[in-house]
Formats: sequence, C-alpha cells, structure tokens
Amino acid sequence: MNLSARAAQPSNILIPKHADASLTVIQFLTTKFPRIAKQEWFARIQNGKVHWQCGEKISHDTLCQPLKRVYYYREVAQEIKVPFQEQVLYEDKRIIVVFKPHFLPVTPSGKYVNECLVHRLRISSGIDTITPAHRLDKDTAGIMLFTKSVDVRGMYHNLFMNNAIKKQYLAKARIPAEIKQQFLQQGELHWTVKNRLVKGNPSFLMKVIDGEANSHSEIKLIDVFEDYGLFELEPITGKTHQLRVHMASLGFPILNDKFYPHLQDEKPETFINPLQLHAHSLLFADPFSQELKNFSTVGITLG
Repeated sequence: MNLSARAAQPSNILIPKHADASLTVIQFLTTKFPRIAKQEWFARIQNGKVHWQCGEKISHDTLCQPLKRVYYYREVAQEIKVPFQEQVLYEDKRIIVVFKPHFLPVTPSGKYVNECLVHRLRISSGIDTITPAHRLDKDTAGIMLFTKSVDVRGMYHNLFMNNAIKKQYLAKARIPAEIKQQFLQQGELHWTVKNRLVKGNPSFLMKVIDGEANSHSEIKLIDVFEDYGLFELEPITGKTHQLRVHMASLGFPILNDKFYPHLQDEKPETFINPLQLHAHSLLFADPFSQELKNFSTVGITLG
C-alpha cells in the first residue's frame, strides 16, 4: 500500500562553520540534498516545515547562520510499506539490539519517512528517544545497536568510533573457477583491503582513489558452492558502502548489489532479490557494566 507520509519527528542538519553567510538556507539545502527539488523545499518552507532549533520559522530569504542547526520534516507523497518485520534480540535499561530486515532504512531517507527502523522502534516501545548507535545500509540486513536515551548514546557510539567493537558480516558473491579451485586445495582464503574511499558521482556512491588509505577491511572466503562463495567480512573502519566497494575491488561484487561495480537504473521496489550482505555479529564490552556482550544471528547460507 502507498500512503502520503510526513516524518513524526524532524530531521536536522548543521550549517558548517565556514558556510557562505550570503547563501540563503534554501540554497544551502538544495546544494546539500541535490535529489530533492528546489520547489519541494519552497513548499516545505511555505508550510512552516523548516525552522531553527529554537522553533523560529525559516523563510525563503533567510540567510545561513554558520554552526546553527536547521530542522525540517521529511515528506513524501507516496510511501511504500516495507513488508518485512524487525526483531528485538536483546533489551536492557540502556540499549536495544535489533535484527533489521533487508530493504528497511534505519532513519528517514529518500522515499521512506515513517517506514524506517527507528520510527518503528519508537512506536512499538513508546520511547521517543531511541537512536541508532551506528549505521547500516537500507539494503543490508542484520544486527543493529540502538540506545534508549541521548545521555548514553555517546558511550556506545564511541565503541564504533574507537574500533572497540568487533563487527562481522557475511556476504555471498560469484567467484571465478580459479578461486574456487584454490579454496578446495588450500581451505580458507584471506584478503586485506586498504585504500582511500571518497564520494563518487552521483554523491551517494563511493569510489577508490589514489592516496593514503582511510578504509580497511579483512575478508575471508569460508565456503563455496557451485559458482558462489560465502565470505566473512570484518570492517576495521566504517566508511559508507566500504564492504561493498572492497568486495567489488577484489572482483567479487556482492550478489544483487545495484550500486557496485556499476550503478544500475532505478526501478520500482519489488522487495525481491535482496543484497546478499548480512551484519552477522557484534561483540563488545558494555561501557557501563564492562560486561562482555556477544550478539549474532543466522546469516547467509550457500546452496
């Protein structure tokens, strides 16, 4: 079912310190979000749906104010319902650990406003302050960590920022005959991938360029079946689309990836043939109790 929808809570964006103060807010927003038409921003402003943090409405000719936050409501005329359900795996007074299904964005994004995991969790729990502690692509399924209050989010978010949390993913990809033969002869194969990732064109893609590495993944082939391989992936850093780009750079693009190695034409969502990438496990010491927490789910299989 398709329904018009507006986000229940506003999103926000910080105007950078060195932003051009002669720009209007609407010019800043259209530059920052090129996929949203200027006319749509005009309509949102006209309807009072763009404002400063204090609640003061922003008009069409309001100028940028560096280091101030602009609040706006995401809105879509037709919102598609994602026909898959999340599953709560663990909950205590500070955190919720959840299995996110394929196709469901974590936060409002693009044509999805209320059909996102954070909104679903806030509705089901009645806790409006639930916030993700890290990112996970809409197309990727698997384990996610959420915090229940802003007071504790920083402590859990820092686990990811400081590489104090062990994350493992599973992925399925086609493999060449020689790689399969090498696996059958030697067992598990291992690759270390380090390179420099920057925004590509269009800007939601990432690309590899020359320069000092800012991304690092450890990749293992752990099983084969016919023309496919099952890979265990460990991202040491956390760049956008890092695992997808690194797998494609090795010549093993993840099965059903619509972005890498080549961007495919956008088609209506059918909710079939999901990206074969799964956030399989999280292992960390709780920053408050120091208790070791280990969460995992059944992931991708071959055959």
